[in-house]
Amino acid sequence: MSERLWTAVDGYIDDTLVSQDGILQSAAEASNAAGLPKIAVTPAQGKLLHILARLLGARRILEIGTLGGYSSIWLARALPGDGRLVTLEINREYAKVARENIARAGLSSLVELRLGPALEILPQIAAEKGGPFDLIFIDADKENIPAYFRLSQGLSRQGTLIIVDNVVRDGRVLDADSSDPGIQGIRRFNEMLNGDPRACATAIQTVGAKGYDGFAIVLVTAAG
Repeated sequence: MSERLWTAVDGYIDDTLVSQDGILQSAAEASNAAGLPKIAVTPAQGKLLHILARLLGARRILEIGTLGGYSSIWLARALPGDGRLVTLEINREYAKVARENIARAGLSSLVELRLGPALEILPQIAAEKGGPFDLIFIDADKENIPAYFRLSQGLSRQGTLIIVDNVVRDGRVLDADSSDPGIQGIRRFNEMLNGDPRACATAIQTVGAKGYDGFAIVLVTAAG
């Protein structure tokens, strides 16, 4: 099995099941043209987020890590007319591209993009009584995943779904002695989940156009 084959299958899935439209394609193209790193979710992954949000009947969604807004568009499209997506981005240039992409998608009225470090903004949202959120998507630096998750729990309710992307990293998550802060962050996050009675969790390995990785999915079983 090879990454070329995984990518080809992703392309087949995109063409037959995902059917991303011109708005989504232009968002991806604008992000690439602006030189943003090519780390956004794939079309199939974006549609999975969209489906999960619809299954939940989500009215409030929190996203940690906006990048160019590609996943934001998928998530916001699942919201009702009075719903809200709050998305956090630390990089000013990324945020500029994301705002343009979200506006082009006609979703600015549903999306609030906050610029700055998530570790500072999340407590602000809590202080503003901004939660609880129905769905939380964490797709930011891996070193701080444990902190993002803890803060996200405080913005959750019983039944909130928390999805954390990139938790396998080509299998490097197995290396307990890794010097990579991101790998250690993922491992600490998994250890937290293992002993948390408020979380029902699993992780799924994935292969595709982005290589070999995976995501964790956590059902919040008790608020707090």
